[in-house]
Amino acid sequence: MAKVGKRTAAARAAFDGKVNVTVAEAVALVKGNAKAKFDETVEIAMQLGVDPRHADQMVRGTVNLPNGTGKTVRVAVFARGEKADEAKAAGADIVGAEDLMETVQGGTIEFDRCIATPDMMGVVGRLGKVLGPRNLMPNPRVGTVTMDVKAAVEAAKGGEVQFKAEKAGVVHAGIGKASFDAKQLEENLLAFVDAVGKAKPTGAKGTYMKKIAVSSTMGPGVTVDVASATGNE
Repeated sequence: MAKVGKRTAAARAAFDGKVNVTVAEAVALVKGNAKAKFDETVEIAMQLGVDPRHADQMVRGTVNLPNGTGKTVRVAVFARGEKADEAKAAGADIVGAEDLMETVQGGTIEFDRCIATPDMMGVVGRLGKVLGPRNLMPNPRVGTVTMDVKAAVEAAKGGEVQFKAEKAGVVHAGIGKASFDAKQLEENLLAFVDAVGKAKPTGAKGTYMKKIAVSSTMGPGVTVDVASATGNE
């Protein structure tokens, strides 16, 4: 049996018996036990009553967290001419066209968000097998295929979070850092849950939000009372 370290044992003890707690209690627990030597990310995972294999049950969207993510987001933009200049001026880290496509095809992906102008999708489309599995493929539904490059870059840099249901109907994302104060994390959590709620697909049947859990990068998770997170207490 593997030996459990003191920090891990203490964290597990702190979480023992804590199930379906309020948002405030969950944030306090996660913050209080995020004791790694780096600033841990606070993460949320939501189990939804959907089967994303069906188009009318796919959950996908974006949310601007009121207090940002605390993460430096590297943004790549596929654009030419004036739009390329606009992207650079807005703070994009990488801007290109066919040259950027070749870089990505070669296995170099040094960005966290990918934006493209509509005229570039013929080029970007060739990267579907590379960008798709990493959830980096530009998509008009989440505002990453757009002529308003400036707004898209600024949103990505300013704390916009994308979410998409995985095969098991789970949506997860980082909602801040352990160094954030409790109120900031609570506000971000509520904003994320609200956005996922508004993204409820037409094909969803029965209970939509089944389970919500919060954790830090290196810490245990705790389930959050759904009613507390949705304001339906």
